[in-house]
Amino acid sequence: MQNAKNVLTIVQIALAILVILGILLQTPSASGLGGTIGGGSDGGGGGYRRRRGVERTMLRSTAVLIAVFVVVSGAIAFISARIGS
Repeated sequence: MQNAKNVLTIVQIALAILVILGILLQTPSASGLGGTIGGGSDGGGGGYRRRRGVERTMLRSTAVLIAVFVVVSGAIAFISARIGS
């Protein structure tokens, strides 16, 4: 059980790094809260716009990585509770 916990911890660290990179590499669609509400000065008619191509792929990939990170975190918590450490 301890070996599985160690492997999952390494996987969790790798996922955390990938999630951070995925979030940082995404193109911002508005300039802060003002752009989201509609006061953005980017000339795009507000902060909302559809994501296309690579942006959509990055968004979905990041969402999948976050979901896997949550599952791995739950598995680590479950294993830790079972082995008592």
